[in-house]
Amino acid sequence: MADLQHQIALVTGATSGIGKVTATELAKKGAHVIILARNSQKAEATQREIKAAAGHDRVDVLLADLAVLEQVRQAAAELNARYPRLDLLINNAGLIFGSQRQLSADGNELGLATNHLGPFLLTALLFKKLRASPAARVVNVSSMAHRFAKPNLTDIQSAHSYGAMRVYGNTKLYNIMFTQELARRLRTHGIAHVTTNALHPGVVASSFGESAGGWLSKLAQLGRPFMISLEKGAETSLFLATAPEMDSISGGFFDKKKAVPVQHPFNTPDHARQLWKLSEQLTGTSFLS
Repeated sequence: MADLQHQIALVTGATSGIGKVTATELAKKGAHVIILARNSQKAEATQREIKAAAGHDRVDVLLADLAVLEQVRQAAAELNARYPRLDLLINNAGLIFGSQRQLSADGNELGLATNHLGPFLLTALLFKKLRASPAARVVNVSSMAHRFAKPNLTDIQSAHSYGAMRVYGNTKLYNIMFTQELARRLRTHGIAHVTTNALHPGVVASSFGESAGGWLSKLAQLGRPFMISLEKGAETSLFLATAPEMDSISGGFFDKKKAVPVQHPFNTPDHARQLWKLSEQLTGTSFLS
């Protein structure tokens, strides 16, 4: 990675897993890193660890549960007030939930709220700060689990078709479609200095999946010896965030630092526009319309 002394980066889900590695590596290269987390104690401990690893104090904390839209608004307002710009936004946080459908404080299905609506709203509310950067990047962590998606936008809340893996697959496909539609809208508006790409981090040996409980949690534990390290899992996020060759590439989906096709029948420009409009309605925001 190049020297990042003049970069301001926000990483969500940075208190564990590949998010923590990503935030740490950015800080070690000199970036001013802001970690967005739900738990204040974990965030403060992570902040101390990253400062020690990086050898500087430019590591800040914002607190928000991405599933709670008002908390996302408050965190975005704080960032907008405190910082002159945002150079890197890494929407890393994502969870898989259990066998019983749960709702967020706003009444949204919890997986949808955490994995898609929260990041969508956060990106929208920070967009002016991204535009204030001479060269900003939005990196969205998706997954090859998008291949298992069976989305139905008329039942986006999964009220009639809930399943933990189905919701996770759907939201990971939404991450990709959001990335592609954002790139298209940036081009339409003539905004060339903000780019966005999505990625599959690999099957990573982390605590991911434990929140699901039941067989999904047991499956994750059994498969852990065959998974890649956290450091390997963070490589593509870091590549998309910092590699000079990514300066002008936008709207792609990457695996192992290589662009790969997204082969899913639902992934069409028309569906992406519908998803964007519905996301605006559910989050109460208007973004590059």
